[in-house]
Formats: sequence, structure tokens, C-alpha cells
Amino acid sequence: MRLPEPYSVTVGRRTVIAMTRPTSSVPGAGPSRSPQELLTRLAGEGDPDRITHVRRRPARPGSTAPLPGWVHPALVGALAGEGVDRLWTHQLEAAEAARGGEHVVLSTGTASGKSLGYLLPALTEVLDGTTAPTGRGATALYLAPTKALAHDQLSRIERWALPGLRAVAVDGDTPPEERRWVRDHGAYVLTNPDLLHHTLLPGHEHWASFLRALRYVVVDECHVYRGVFGAHLAHVLRRLRRVAARYRSSPTFVLASATVAEPGRHAGRLVGSAVREVTADGSPRGAATYALWEPGGGRSAVAEAADLLAGLVGEGVQTVAFARSLGGVEALATAARDRLRTADRDGSPLTDRVAAYRGGYLPEERREIEQDLRSGRLRGLAATTALELGVDVSGLDAVVLAGWPGTRTSFWQQTGRAGRGGEESLAVLVAGDDPLDAYLVHHPEAVLDAPVEAAVVDPDNPFVLGPHLAAAARELPVTEADESWFGPATPRVLDDLVADGTLRRRPTGWYPPQVGPDGAAVSLRGTGSPVRIVEARSGRVMGTVDPVRALTLVHTGAVYQHRGRTYVVTALDLDDLVALVVPGDPGWTTRARVASAVELGDRQDRRERGPVTWGAGPVEVRTRVTSFVRVLSTGEVLGEHPLDLPERRLPTTAVWWSCDEAELDRRGVAAARLPGTVHAAEHLATALLPLVATCDRWDVGATSAARHPDTGRPTVLVHDAQPGGAGFARRGFEAGPAWLGAARDVVARCLCEQGCPSCVQSPSCAGGNDPLDRHGAQVLLEVTVRALGDPAPLPRRDVDRV
Repeated sequence: MRLPEPYSVTVGRRTVIAMTRPTSSVPGAGPSRSPQELLTRLAGEGDPDRITHVRRRPARPGSTAPLPGWVHPALVGALAGEGVDRLWTHQLEAAEAARGGEHVVLSTGTASGKSLGYLLPALTEVLDGTTAPTGRGATALYLAPTKALAHDQLSRIERWALPGLRAVAVDGDTPPEERRWVRDHGAYVLTNPDLLHHTLLPGHEHWASFLRALRYVVVDECHVYRGVFGAHLAHVLRRLRRVAARYRSSPTFVLASATVAEPGRHAGRLVGSAVREVTADGSPRGAATYALWEPGGGRSAVAEAADLLAGLVGEGVQTVAFARSLGGVEALATAARDRLRTADRDGSPLTDRVAAYRGGYLPEERREIEQDLRSGRLRGLAATTALELGVDVSGLDAVVLAGWPGTRTSFWQQTGRAGRGGEESLAVLVAGDDPLDAYLVHHPEAVLDAPVEAAVVDPDNPFVLGPHLAAAARELPVTEADESWFGPATPRVLDDLVADGTLRRRPTGWYPPQVGPDGAAVSLRGTGSPVRIVEARSGRVMGTVDPVRALTLVHTGAVYQHRGRTYVVTALDLDDLVALVVPGDPGWTTRARVASAVELGDRQDRRERGPVTWGAGPVEVRTRVTSFVRVLSTGEVLGEHPLDLPERRLPTTAVWWSCDEAELDRRGVAAARLPGTVHAAEHLATALLPLVATCDRWDVGATSAARHPDTGRPTVLVHDAQPGGAGFARRGFEAGPAWLGAARDVVARCLCEQGCPSCVQSPSCAGGNDPLDRHGAQVLLEVTVRALGDPAPLPRRDVDRV
């Protein structure tokens, strides 16, 4: 396409290039305050050179088509009541494909109206079926990754007041009597994969009439299902199709996704069949200004984002600030409120207009916050990715990201939350104090031009497939024909299940023993049952955390934040899965320290490249949380306190490389420097992996050794953090030159002498960032990249697919 003539705007001492001249302003800021003027004002309050790049994306008109004649009249009337009498072209294409019985995935930008692509065919079929003697001649199942999203979708359907439609949400919070009504009478059922896995499929006989009439299955936000979570979802959907076939039903699957690479391939791996993809976005979009922001003076991304959030709220700009962790969200909201100790024009304190929103809150707390944001009572929100998904929040003017969210898909999803009504918007990415963020704010092409990532899903992971085959056998006996559902790894995994007593082989198939493990007891989230966080004095359940993260977040003595208040953990009971907390701010935070070791398995893919061995394969990771330290706000460590927690053994996959010690010595890295050299390279490699793999930094772990026992040489290993692996390490193995080339570039351009958070230091380092040798790491990475071959540049992103 032909791009408009660029124009320049000066922010501080930098001249930055935008794509078109601005014609409108951020709505909440008034007509005289454009995004560029807001940036100038915000940057002018400190070092104006914090802004490293600005780009303005032009507005785009929409492309419409008439409503198809088959849409139910009641639905046509409901849409007309909202002023909708035509569709965007992508909505029509997806709806027509689904109506014709094709599995289809709709992958278009945030706020492009994807929901009508599945609601039109599904609700029309269900409404047509209300004339059946049972009142539900057709049913549909809607799956959302979060309860909040399912309830948000239900609210929209209920506003339409469609006569005879029995639409209802059901999840783990639904009382048993209401569940019975749903399975006997519900026609459009909204739920999540967890209820499907734990309740509907194991008790499918009770849902027989619903399954017999099942015509559509909607999988919303399907880009979320990646890694181990995606593999679990893939097998839940295969089990659903298998059970539905038992009732002579073959539902059509309609999937909705943020913009991802190869959406049809990803959806096909989830569903287990070919899926048509619809990617040509016909919706209009407002102009948007994107700014990359690098804090100065060693300030954290959270502190800088809090300043921006407070500044934008003070300007009347409704803003969401995303942080990467639960603690970061609480700290960001608290800091922003502290900066807003003033009253608004209507007399209400601005501090009351800012809140936090994250996972772990109770359902009623989340829904109250969502309603306050929609109504405008809340002007600023600090949030995790819990709000990234498609909860309908309109009217937002600006988005601030406190650190890179992990993937370009998440970047566009989060920044797309502003301007959802088609207005002009502002998005600011504030770099965190780490290597990946430092790289990205100085390589805007890697953020704004590179294509979005392909989601990684491996349904053949035996650690995922095994429990689902066990669960499937309890639903219906497994036969050899079921390989068509579960894939070519099925026979081998069935043999393993027979060998360990999980299943028994009979002439007619595989059956569960009378007493034995239940595959449906396995968590789809890959973490096991959550640990409840309980206020010790009142007994109130404040939230939950998965058991793996509980070892580092809510161990005895940990400082924990919840909704702006600080608590201290008095006890962590891993048997009863309870962490007891008491309110109080001791004046410090806590950081867990972890010891780990990795053993290479027998089957390694090794590639000899001169002085470097490049490898990938199965490993066993052994980790133990050994202690925690108390840290003042200045960064001073007060002391270390031992912990007695169990060791965790993780069979997974890793990418690794080792280097000839003599080659490093020849380049000035003596033996005494090797521990710091490999440790620093480990930090860089871990931080930069999300550049080439669809993961965030918490999806992987890493370790290093000056002389690893399995290689006998200096070695760095980066592994998936889930049993059996999730495909991230393998993606790093395939993209080694680009991955480690970026890591080399980060340390080469850093101006520090001894290593800093922008290059080799890591805030989550279990060893307290000691020892680290940034210059040694630069040499090791240079040797490795040259041995692997020069990296290819990142491909450009299609600007029409923002």
C-alpha cells in the first residue's frame, strides 16, 4: 500500500517521525490536547529524551456488507435497536462460513467486532430451535478462557432480550441446583474449558439432551491457548467432539482470535481438523499514536508508568496501565494514587478514581471494577493481562504498558484497548529495566513492524496427552479408532498408561480400573490446585495463587500486596493449600532465592559448529526455594532467611549450548571469569527468547555452569517451565542466530561497565546477580553467533494487520 507523507514532531530534544499529520485529539483530554501535545507535556516534566520513538498510525475506514437474509428476525431487531443494520465484511465472511458448516477462525484486530461472526449463526440456529417440542432443538456452547469474559458476553446477549432464548453462564461458582437447570434447559451455555473438563465431559450422560442438539462450539480468545494450556485445551476439544459423536452430533467450531500468525494452523491444532481462516479486517479504526519510552536515572518501569498514569488521569484522559506481575499492578496503582492527592472538579478525590485489577480477586470484586470503568467512575486502572482479553470496556483514551508484555500479539491486544470506539488514542510502552525492553525501545521495527508471532501448541506432549486419554477412557472406552481424535502418539502413550496401571487393556479397548487416578483431576492450567490466601484473623479468602508460584510469592515471611494493602505471610501449608496472612507493612519487600540444576536426557539433537555445540532435547530440572531476602525500597538487602520447602522435579525440554574453553581463553576470558560469563549470558538468553518465541519470561527457566557435568564445558541451558515442554525452547533452537544475535546486540550497546538491569542483571535472579561478567558474556555470545551464522533481520509486519 502507499503510505501517507510523514511529518515530524519535536519531543524534548528529539525529532521523531510519525506517519500522518494529526487531525484530532485524545477525547478525554479536550480538543486542544493531541496525543503529541500530551507526550510533550508528560516528557517535559523530566528528561525529555526518555521518548526514543513516536509513530502515528492513520485512521482507516470500514468496509460493510448487508445482513444475510438467514439471520433470525428477533436478532435483526435487537441489532437494529443498537443501530446495527450492516456488518463489517470480516463478520459476514466468518458468519457465512460457519452457517455453511465450516470450522472457521476469525483473526482480526482488537475491537473489530469479532463476536458477531459467531453470534449470528449460533444464536440464529438456537432461536430457530425454540419451536422444537423440547424448546431447544439446537444448542450452542461458548468457551472463554476467563469467567469475566463469559459473564461479559452473557450481559450483552441479555441486553438484546431475545424471546425464548435461554442463555446462561455456568462455572465453578455456580450452585449445583442452577447447574442442573442449565444442563436440562440451557440452550446457549457460556462457560470455560475447566468446567468442560472437570464436569460436563465426565458427566456427559446428564448432558445428553444438550449434547445431542449441539450445533456450534465457540472458542473465544483462542490465541490465549498456547504452550501447555493450549495442548490441554486441544485435547478437551477432541474429547468433546468424541463424546458429541456418541450422541450423533458433529458441531461446527467457530474460533475468535487476536491477530496472530497462521491463525488457521493454530486453530486446526486446537480443534483437530482443518479450519478456514478469516483475516481481512473490514472494521474502521481510529488513528493511534505509539510512543516508546525509556526511563532515566535507574527508575523502574512501574514507577515511571505510575507517573504517566497519574499525569494522564489528571488531564482527564481515561487510561489503563498494564503491568507484568500481580505485585507490579498493586505497586503501580498505589504509586499513581499517591501522586494524585488532589480533588477532581466535581469534588471527589482523584485518588478514588484509580484502582487495581488483576487475577486472584474474587469474582464480585472484578465485576464491580469492570462496571466502574465502563461507567467512567474510574478514570485510571492498573491491570494485568486479566483485562487484556475481550471484556467490553469502551471509551478508553490511552494505554500505558509498564514493560514489554512478552509478545507482539499481547502488545497489540493491550494497546488496542484504547480507542475502542473509533476515537484517536495514545499508547506508551515504558521499557523495563531488563535486556529485552532495552533492545525493543531502540529497535522500534521489532515492535511496530515485525509480524506477530505464531502460537506454539504441542498436543503430542505425553505429559498432557496421558491424563486426557485416562479421562477419555472414563467417559467412553478408548479404542484403536480413537487415534483419529488424539493423534499418532496415542498408541505409545496408551502403552505407558497400561504399564503404570492407569488403564487396563481389554479385547474391546482400554478401560480405567475400578479404583485409580482420574485424568479429569488434572488442572488445565498446568499448575495443580490453587493455594488459597486467607486473612488469618477473619478467615476471609482474599485470593488464590498457583502452587508453583506460591513457593516464591507466599512462603512464610513473604510480604504480599492485595488491592493496595500490604500483608505478611505467617504460614504456608502445602498440604491444605492455604497461606495465612496478617495486615501490616514492615517497610521492606521480599525476594525468594532458588537453587536449580539441569540434567540432560539421552536423546539430544546436537549440532557441532566449530567451538560451539548447539543442542536441544529432554532434560530434568530440579529446583528448590532455599531462602528469601528482605529488600528496602533503596535496594539494600537487610538479610537472608532460610526456608524448608520441597524440591520440585520437572521433566521438560531445553535448548542449550556449550563452548570450547580454550576458545574463550584465547579471547581473554580466563577460567576464573567463566562462572560470571555463563551466568550473564544465561540472563541475556532468557530475557531475549520472547523475541523469537510466543512466550513471556515466566514460561521458561534457565541455568548455567562453568563446567556442566554432562558437557564438560561452559554451558548455558534455557528450558520450558512446564512438564514435557511447551515448544518454546524448541523455537529458540530453530531461531538461534536471531535470538542470540539480539542478546549480543543488547550487551554490546549498553554503556555500563560492570553490568546493569538493562543488560545482564535480572530482578528475578535466584543467585542475587552474583557473579556476572558482562564483557565475558559479550565474548561468549559473539563466538556463538558467529558459529551459528549471522542472524537474518526480523521480517516486516503488514501494517494493515494492526
